[in-house]
Amino acid sequence: MRMHDFEDFDEQPVRRRQARSRRQGRFEDPEPTRSGRLTEGERVRLAKLRDDAYTENRLPDGADRWSTWDDAEHGPLPRPDWVVTELAAVDTDLGVLKTGKEADVHLLRRGLPGTEGTLLAAKRYRSDEHKLFHRDAGYLEGRRMRRSREMRAIEHRTAFGRNLIAEQWAVAEFAALSRLWTLGAPVPYPVQRNGTELLLEFLGEDDGTAAPRLAQVRPDPDELKDLWFQATAALELLASEGLAHGDLSAYNLLVHHGRLMVIDLPQVVDVVANPGGAEFLARDVRNLAGWFHGRGLGEHVTNTDGLLADLVSAAGLG
Repeated sequence: MRMHDFEDFDEQPVRRRQARSRRQGRFEDPEPTRSGRLTEGERVRLAKLRDDAYTENRLPDGADRWSTWDDAEHGPLPRPDWVVTELAAVDTDLGVLKTGKEADVHLLRRGLPGTEGTLLAAKRYRSDEHKLFHRDAGYLEGRRMRRSREMRAIEHRTAFGRNLIAEQWAVAEFAALSRLWTLGAPVPYPVQRNGTELLLEFLGEDDGTAAPRLAQVRPDPDELKDLWFQATAALELLASEGLAHGDLSAYNLLVHHGRLMVIDLPQVVDVVANPGGAEFLARDVRNLAGWFHGRGLGEHVTNTDGLLADLVSAAGLG
């Protein structure tokens, strides 16, 4: 249902039925008649933004909002010293770094007024415009929600269901990043999650230039080999935790100061719980090896069959 459809929505019959039920001693809990409901987290977040809009404390010039740190889920400890936790800090949106089917990534500066602040990547999941995670059925296998109403909304792809899925992806990515960062995996530090927005460590330069994707670099033979072994080490670490990236390619790996960094983890797969776990591992290996082969790295170096066997074993599947 589109938002303008609500203008013609007649609530009187619903209200009359509810009033009649109360007179007759029945108290119904009807299914929602509108499909555009927000999740609880999004409802609270938007209410907070509305409240902030009416506060007498005006934002400093150029800032877009006050820091959302106080209302968010925080990243793991020990927290890097560059994370700004002061509630008097402000956030300034500096523009879009990347657009995607499921989320957009913005460059954000957070800091106290009058200070340089810290650059962050703000990943904001969408639920209203895109085709909504065209492969989400496979990735969500093994994940369950308790409330049947929410499950029905997800299955029928109502507006509320789409918002739930977007929030599920945000929750899943934040949890995966937190877990992997704690293990020492090459992932950006997850600063906070607030509804469907993640604030992450910005991988790039002080002037806001983002680190290039692996697909954009042209390494020499020695660098190519080093990057391959960095990639396989990351795969092995994930597999040892029973995980696969699920959508690994040269487009969701960044090269930051010579170090390969894994990004875009909303679809991280529990290869033990998911019936297709072994295939997700194999696909990650195929996608990755295909790019390296195309850049001239020989199959005698990649040894993809041996790598896959090691990953399956590390994950406890073989």
